[in-house]
Amino acid sequence: MKHFYTLRKAAMLFLLAGSLFTAKAQMNTQITDYRNNLAIGFNGGATFNSVTFSPSIKQTMQQGFVGGFTARYISEKYFAMICGLQIEANFSQRGWKEKIEDGTGNTYQRTLNYVEIPFLAHLAFGADDRGARFFINAGPQFSFFLNDKEEYGGLQPWDPSHRPNNVTHQYGKSVENKFEYGITGGLGLEVRTGIGNFLLEGRYYYGLSDIYGNSKKDYFSRSGLSTIYGKVTYLFDLTK
Repeated sequence: MKHFYTLRKAAMLFLLAGSLFTAKAQMNTQITDYRNNLAIGFNGGATFNSVTFSPSIKQTMQQGFVGGFTARYISEKYFAMICGLQIEANFSQRGWKEKIEDGTGNTYQRTLNYVEIPFLAHLAFGADDRGARFFINAGPQFSFFLNDKEEYGGLQPWDPSHRPNNVTHQYGKSVENKFEYGITGGLGLEVRTGIGNFLLEGRYYYGLSDIYGNSKKDYFSRSGLSTIYGKVTYLFDLTK
């Protein structure tokens, strides 16, 4: 009789454990909806740039262009959040434009051209198929310097001798660090239609590296890029 009660308790525990496991599996299935959505396309837009210098240089926003290719993979929907990864390969114009207020009437800006590759976590909320989604992109970004262009303008002769604090080492100085990296993130709206997906996004990039050397023997201890992006992207689904 004692063994009978022991076996009955063991059977009840086994059935209870099985029920809990089944319920948990069903709950996980309901919570996580796996996807296999690969989309590719292209993007384009404007950049608004500055460089954080130390010693500081007074600046206004320098405007450039960004454009390239985008690939995105959506792997799952967790509760109401659509989760995926996005990678881009872009041509990007960055740099800075100085605000010169020393009475000379001089102007100066430099455009730095890069190939940039952001690796982004993509999180979205909204329509599964057709309709609108709000999304967040965030992750690291790596860039490779191509070339640059200096533009000297204003009244002639061009005279930097009256600059505040005599900060003139940037003029004619070549970019010393060709590899550049930082972090980026943004918010946007995606509209999904029968002919593809249209995305409008605002993004900010903060450079963690410097374009010039920053050792004790170098003039600038900080020369990091900062960029605000306004981008439009078109994607079409390869798999769903």
